[in-house]
Formats: sequence, structure tokens, C-alpha cells
Amino acid sequence: MPGIDRAFLDEVLARLAVPPAPTFGALAQALRAAFPGRHISVCGEDDISPRLAPAAENAVALIYYVAAGDHCLSLTSDPAAATGIVVALRDPEEI
Repeated sequence: MPGIDRAFLDEVLARLAVPPAPTFGALAQALRAAFPGRHISVCGEDDISPRLAPAAENAVALIYYVAAGDHCLSLTSDPAAATGIVVALRDPEEI
């Protein structure tokens, strides 16, 4: 199911508007359960290069597109090539 549309990003952001699950793993599991069939990874904001622009963001998290090609995952700015997302949580002390 290549390609990620803005409606999907908005749905994810809406779920993140409330305090997220206490761990990256728990949040990833909850998002995968809410959006079956989607590749979703969760990390901290500091795990992503600040040179990359997020596809979407709110006060809690930034979302980046992920593309899977040649057996390798990479971040992309192309929503049509995206096969999933990375949710990068902001530091709660900076929110």
C-alpha cells in the first residue's frame, strides 16, 4: 500500500494530541493496532536529523515518511513513495 495521504497523518496526529503511551514500544503497538497494515515506528525527536523536514507535526510529535526499497528503509519527503511513517516524539520537558 504505497503512498501516505494527509488524512492518515491527521488521524495519527489526532491520536497524539493526548499524552502518548509511556514508552516508544507501547505507543508503536497502540498505533499499529489502530492502523493495521501500516508500517509505524516510534522514536525520540533527537533520533532524527534536524536537517530533515517533517511531513506533519503537532506539539507532541513530528511525523516523517518512510520508504522501503531495495530491502532497505529510508526517510523520504515523497508521500507517494512512502510505505510508512516514523513518529518522533518531542521531549516532554520542551512541550
